[in-house]
Amino acid sequence: MEKEITDATFEADVLQAKQPVLVDFWAPWCGPCRTMGPIVEELAEELDGKAVVGKVNVDENNRYAGQYGVMSIPMFLIFKDGDVVDQLTGVVAKGELKERLEKHI
Repeated sequence: MEKEITDATFEADVLQAKQPVLVDFWAPWCGPCRTMGPIVEELAEELDGKAVVGKVNVDENNRYAGQYGVMSIPMFLIFKDGDVVDQLTGVVAKGELKERLEKHI
């Protein structure tokens, strides 16, 4: 299951993570975000133990969304060793999202 990440947990869950982290910046009212939800959940299960897959609700937690320039959602940022190493925006095929994340495992 994907990890719920908040402004309070972002540093520990993402920036200090030992594994690569895929962060899904989303909101409940966003149609494309709802489309990507099951895909993100599947990736979390498939990559469990290899990478962290998390979600940030931008309505409730906007500090890091602002810091990383999230202007459109869903936006996916891939972090490794605390740095953004890749990003994708909008509805993305599961295979592409998985492939981009696996490059950093």
